[in-house]
Amino acid sequence: MHLIDQHPILDYRHGRKVKFTFDGQEMEGYEGEPIAVALHANGVRVYRITPEMKRPRGFFCAIGKCSSCFMVVNGVPNVRTCVTPLEEGMDVRTQVGKGKVSI
Repeated sequence: MHLIDQHPILDYRHGRKVKFTFDGQEMEGYEGEPIAVALHANGVRVYRITPEMKRPRGFFCAIGKCSSCFMVVNGVPNVRTCVTPLEEGMDVRTQVGKGKVSI
């Protein structure tokens, strides 16, 4: 995991390190950071597969305005992971198509 510790303008304060799963694989990130950031830091680049064309999508706008980062989080589809804070024990899964509720 790559981590920015210093910046000439911004003051970074990371949350505590937490564990979560992505497609069944345990990963680590920082509590409160966007889920997409934690995934990116762990090398994950594909977040969903589009319904019609079956194309991979990942980080795009990073401000919650598009649908590229939709994933299934804790059984709920269409979660915008670029603006959803990471929490301990989250179950994050690649979303295929429109997603199905699995809770």
